[in-house]
Amino acid sequence: MNGKATTTKARLERGRSALGPALELVHTGRAPTRAVLTAELGVTRATAGAVAAELEALGLIRVDSRPAAVGSQGRPSHRLSVDDTGPVVLAAQVHADGFRAALVGLGGRTVATAPGCVTVSADPAQVLGEVVDAGAALLRESGRRCVGAGLAVPSAVAEPDGTALNPLHLAWPAGAPVRDIFAGQVRAAGIQGPAFTGNDVNLAALAEHRHGAGRGAQHLLCVATGHRGVGGALVLDGRLHTGSSGLALEVGHLTVNPQGRPCHCGSRGCLDVEADPLAFLTAAGRDPGPEVSLLQQSRQLLRTEYDDPAVRNAGEELIDRLGLGLAGLVNILNPDRIILGGLHRELLDADPERLRAVVADRSLWGRSGGVPILPCTLEHNSLVGAAELAWQPVLDDPLGALG
Repeated sequence: MNGKATTTKARLERGRSALGPALELVHTGRAPTRAVLTAELGVTRATAGAVAAELEALGLIRVDSRPAAVGSQGRPSHRLSVDDTGPVVLAAQVHADGFRAALVGLGGRTVATAPGCVTVSADPAQVLGEVVDAGAALLRESGRRCVGAGLAVPSAVAEPDGTALNPLHLAWPAGAPVRDIFAGQVRAAGIQGPAFTGNDVNLAALAEHRHGAGRGAQHLLCVATGHRGVGGALVLDGRLHTGSSGLALEVGHLTVNPQGRPCHCGSRGCLDVEADPLAFLTAAGRDPGPEVSLLQQSRQLLRTEYDDPAVRNAGEELIDRLGLGLAGLVNILNPDRIILGGLHRELLDADPERLRAVVADRSLWGRSGGVPILPCTLEHNSLVGAAELAWQPVLDDPLGALG
């Protein structure tokens, strides 16, 4: 092989190895132009152009040659964006009040969604069958190519088996093989691509880190309460920290009130039962109704009746419990940012200074300058995170994943 051919082959191999990193940069919005892509990848303009062209040929991104920004050499740079007509993944979330299925494209963009507010059956196969049926209907209507599927569940998901270890707020049996069930339902529906399952708060944190309030954080702590219970997640250098078997950051079972409410785990006064929507409604002296979810009822109460002394006292009680738990996590994990989701986001909005003061007062590192505490910003972030699971093989190896 002559020198020119060797150089061409080396450039081609280098470009192909850069396809995944390049796609992730466009997917997360960190490379809006080809000049930025060139700098981020550390390659030549020619190589960056070839990489962008190949991703465009795969139907994943669009390259717009109209001038956008000035590159490092003072030349106009081509704009890069995800292809809005490209492939999608099926994303699904199951929670205590039902489920939601969606089609999600690159960039975390929801293409179509189908809520399913139903009573969740004690049989996970039945529920997941309904979820996949809803997703399959969306795919038929859209006519889009599907490259994978992801599922978010309100339970720790043990690795490597993919079992729901403790679905406390569902009637599912402990250790239900949710990943296998979901994957089987996806295959039976004729949906293409691999299927994945993860904990809902873990996936919310992943989505927020890539597309929302967690962008740019190196050590991101996410704590959230959705329909029932409290969950937590940690993203380190862009990767979820799930521990040795997928069970890390079960923050809902931190004790914040030793004489508090009995918890489903057998302990007492855990965040799970001291700082979730049911705890708030109970503390405010309100009887939950069946019309809408506990989360919706709690949000409405905070937004419209926070001047009521009973509601304010309940909010302050939950803020103090939550702040105590966050302070302990700050001492252990030393995150550079905390994001809050679900009802916790509403509590932060209702009284931001109280929560930040509790965390600062109770944590060593909080006193030395404070850790930013921000609300999550993505709608249905667990659903977007489930999509991130399904997109990951494509982000890792676009050519291999798409053939």
